[in-house]
Amino acid sequence: MADSKLMRGTMVLTAATLISKILGFIYIVPFSLIVGQTGLALYNYGYIPYTVLLSLATLGVPLAVSKFVSKYHSLGDYETGHRLFKSGLLFMSITGFFAFLILFIMAPIVAPMVLPEEVPGGNTHEGVTFTIRMVSVALLVVPVMSIIRGYFQGFQSMGPTGVSQVIEQIVRIVFILAVTFSIVNIGNGNLQLAVGFATFGAFVGALGGLGVLLYYWIKRRKSILKQVEESRVHHNLSLKQMYKELISYALPLSFVGLAIPLFQTIDTFTMNAALQSIGLKEVSEKFYAVLTLSVHKIVLIPMSLATALSITLVPTITKSFTSGDKDVLQKQITQTYQIILFITVPAAVGMSVLAYPIFGALFDVTDLEIGGMILRYYGPITLFFAIFSVTSAILQGMNRQKYAVIALIIGLVIKLLLNYLMLITIGPLGAVWTTYLGFGVAIGINVWAIGKFAEFHYIYLLKRTLLILIFSGIMAIAVVIVNQVLQLVITQDSILNSFILLILGVSVGGAVYSYLVYRSRLAEKVLGHRFQFLKKRKLKQEES
Repeated sequence: MADSKLMRGTMVLTAATLISKILGFIYIVPFSLIVGQTGLALYNYGYIPYTVLLSLATLGVPLAVSKFVSKYHSLGDYETGHRLFKSGLLFMSITGFFAFLILFIMAPIVAPMVLPEEVPGGNTHEGVTFTIRMVSVALLVVPVMSIIRGYFQGFQSMGPTGVSQVIEQIVRIVFILAVTFSIVNIGNGNLQLAVGFATFGAFVGALGGLGVLLYYWIKRRKSILKQVEESRVHHNLSLKQMYKELISYALPLSFVGLAIPLFQTIDTFTMNAALQSIGLKEVSEKFYAVLTLSVHKIVLIPMSLATALSITLVPTITKSFTSGDKDVLQKQITQTYQIILFITVPAAVGMSVLAYPIFGALFDVTDLEIGGMILRYYGPITLFFAIFSVTSAILQGMNRQKYAVIALIIGLVIKLLLNYLMLITIGPLGAVWTTYLGFGVAIGINVWAIGKFAEFHYIYLLKRTLLILIFSGIMAIAVVIVNQVLQLVITQDSILNSFILLILGVSVGGAVYSYLVYRSRLAEKVLGHRFQFLKKRKLKQEES
């Protein structure tokens, strides 16, 4: 019963996270049409430092608190978890306030670091400072919200977290689009003012999410306090002991969760300086916006779907590892890897071969050359993001998360040492290749650690991977041929034409890949029960 509740809760939270990420991608399309790539660059100048400070302020608290509370609840001690919750609210308020102060005060110092030179028609140091300060206000609310979410999750109640995430995202998006459209199209047209208020949407959205959590708290407060009063066991831990245990859970989770933002932070502080130094002053901000926001949002979608499907297996992996059931553990890890590869390999290949139609259909054809080129080379990074995320989760389930932390540190050092050099040597794609290199090394370490501590053998998986690569390659050839023929009659000079090319390309690619994985029974073997409807259909066809 408990396992069923945990799995159901995990699925709810996974679905909510996936919905939030999809919404986070969808709004970028109209937002970019309002503010352009220059506006998107300004938006990320504020948002990436905010994301890093937020992670430092919360220290992976939601998952850590849920793990702490769940542990003591299972021992019959509801009081200890509640004491941590009450003190945590104060602690998160303090860390959030200091994080807000740091970001607000440092804004004028950060501005010339991310934008060394002001270019006519581009952003200004004043605009960057304003944007950073507007988004910093959210740090007063989000850390408090995170500990409430973690406390509910400790009761294996994922609904409050899931619903609050979705509402937070919806409120934020509505505010961003409404305020930017009003300022740019109805008001004085000040782009930097519009983007500054757009980042303030993080605070407005957080208020919406907090409102949902308070509703759930008021609704459940009596039953929670009743459980606390009826605690059968009292561990009487001091605050120091509680926070020591909490931090031991939180730090690895927090750091590994920061992987992508930390890589993007390196780009934020090096990309403009490097590109401006080699004569690309006029377009440096556009390249930055495309890489860190427009194209980045696209590559996160297949990664989110793949990790959403595979991460549900992680609790069972933990159980198998703890019980020492090696055969089951081998099968579960294999299944997790296969789902990741089955979804993200064709998605990565598809994004590369359809890069220009994808970018043109979503973000207009104004910056098509920049966007299409970056997406063509950056698209496959979705596979790297997904594999790193899931291998880190598997190591966490095996209580070997320190190897994921070490892997990430080494990857970041590689990115930091080589990024500026690669940018001035080969241009904007230098940042793409260093991201591949950094994540590639980190994944290599994670894969090695899983092989060592789970005694996992990769031979069978390599065979499946080769088959997926062959099918994705055939799909790519079909899409390229169709796309080249279509471009003889459809010129990619508008959003509509790009959309037509995209739909036809995706249809052909999807049909080819689906046919291959169906006829070979690969889909049935990889997705298991998720693909039962095709198995049944195939049996009926054979009987008839």
